[in-house]
Amino acid sequence: MQHVAPVAQELGLRLCCHPDDPPFDLLGLPRFMSSEADYRYILDAVDLPANGVTLCSGSLGVSPYNDLPGMMQRLGDRVHFLHLRNVKREDDSFPGSFHEAEHLGGDVDMVALIAAALDEEAARRAAGRADHVIPMRPDHGQDIADELTRQSQPGYPLIGRLQGLAELRGVEAALMATR
Repeated sequence: MQHVAPVAQELGLRLCCHPDDPPFDLLGLPRFMSSEADYRYILDAVDLPANGVTLCSGSLGVSPYNDLPGMMQRLGDRVHFLHLRNVKREDDSFPGSFHEAEHLGGDVDMVALIAAALDEEAARRAAGRADHVIPMRPDHGQDIADELTRQSQPGYPLIGRLQGLAELRGVEAALMATR
């Protein structure tokens, strides 16, 4: 990062580290990017605007200790990309016990997270930042309609992701209307 981030900064690029997925040791392989403290360490080690965060609400949301709206508020100026998906934790005492949930139906408070992202975009716009819009995509989705019987990549159904995008954009529109 000490060598790459300055070049990215010079070129006007934004790097964004995605959290571990899943955010717990897997088959004996340790994880290093699973919490706000992990991100803070990397951001502080190379303190350049180009060095940033992909805030994946699904990966980070698996841990009951990650406060996603709070992370968006505290790390927001360095969040360069949002992966918005949701998970349902089945047993908080066993970190690997979760499943993909509907975008608005899991344990991540998606409305609060989107509100925090909109607050950050407004702050960037007021500061004159060229990167005031934070790109996002609905990550993963539910198998619905003909996707229930079609052979496809698990977690990436077209119709389910479009439904998630519509839900997320609906939340964004509702929040924007109240500002």
